[in-house]
Amino acid sequence: MHQAHQRFVAAAPGVRLWTDQRGPADAPPLLLVMGAQASGLGWPEPFVDALAVQHRVIRYDHRDTGRSTWSFDEQPYRITDLASDIVRVLDGLGVERAHLVGLSLGGMLTQLVLADHPDRVLSATLMGTNALSTTPYTRPDGVRVPVADLPGIAPEVLEMWARPVEDHGLEAELDRRVEHWRVLSGGQLPFDPGHYRALERRIIEHTGRYDVSTAPARADHSGMLRTEALAANRIPTLVVNAPAEPVFPPPHPHHLAQAVGHAHLVEIPGMGHALPPAVQGPLAEAILAHTAKAG
Repeated sequence: MHQAHQRFVAAAPGVRLWTDQRGPADAPPLLLVMGAQASGLGWPEPFVDALAVQHRVIRYDHRDTGRSTWSFDEQPYRITDLASDIVRVLDGLGVERAHLVGLSLGGMLTQLVLADHPDRVLSATLMGTNALSTTPYTRPDGVRVPVADLPGIAPEVLEMWARPVEDHGLEAELDRRVEHWRVLSGGQLPFDPGHYRALERRIIEHTGRYDVSTAPARADHSGMLRTEALAANRIPTLVVNAPAEPVFPPPHPHHLAQAVGHAHLVEIPGMGHALPPAVQGPLAEAILAHTAKAG
């Protein structure tokens, strides 16, 4: 186990972000960027430990998650502000450039930083996300497919997201979260409810509350396209192809690898929109190979 230390950094007036660091202080920094409504503790401990062998690994809580400031109702922000928060975390921790690893919304935020602040990025890894680009997808047979015609979110996921989240107590909320992970996992690998229940119990203990903020859904999503800047990208970028992905199913990863310059694809067998133990080792290996090459 590596030494971990926690501190808060300022993101905006009255807004502080919780951060956690692990691994050698002089190793190349690697910042993990979680998805919407997700605390930095959503990155599983064994996965963080595996990356921390080679990196100073930084996790953080987005606004309105975990121990960061919950402020959307008093101080609404745009999704693009959450990308600026990445730069503020780096600034607050004295990091000039970092390897960025983004999952889901975190993959979109990572693309925004790639496009707007490439001088802060050593490499990027994108997973469970879609391209912030209007570039059509070119199929293997050469046919060009407009972005609007790429497959959408699986109906089972949409149905789960449409359900109102009601307060029936802590254990019922854990049940709901475990079921959410089951749907997100995509069904190709065995599903272990106990793994996700323990993960979410830790997140709730860390947060000090078990309600979920709806801020990411309510925040202004405009101004996120970066078609030209991503096409011109020179930062080495790894795109993870998760074959069981139900939110941005294939060929979204293939499209992402086409839309972003200097990008290459790696497939993690059985992976969906989650990080179960079975994918953590192969995923960490792929990321470490990528950062070593980029470094």
